Amino acid sequence: MIDLIKKTFLTGVGLAFMTKEKITEISKEIIEKGKLSEKEGRELVEELLKKSEKAKKDVEAQIEKIVKETLKKMNIATSDEIDTLKKKIKNLEKQLKKEEESN
Repeated sequence: MIDLIKKTFLTGVGLAFMTKEKITEISKEIIEKGKLSEKEGRELVEELLKKSEKAKKDVEAQIEKIVKETLKKMNIATSDEIDTLKKKIKNLEKQLKKEEESN
């Protein structure tokens, strides 16, 4: 029964976007209906919260990867690349200033 409930949470509701409050609320409803004991309910909440956090991180990583790949395909500079260019420009300005001062 617990496995069926977990699978339902993971696939049907979108675990990555569930809040702690929502997970707790749903678990309480299941306990009230007599499908889980209090202990099983707490364990379910803890497990789902851990899986929810991992799922969120996985989704964020996938989105970041897709955005980076898209920017690269569009030949748009990333903030890191822009920062590197800014540093190079500052260094060149310093060198130019030194050159002008020595002449």
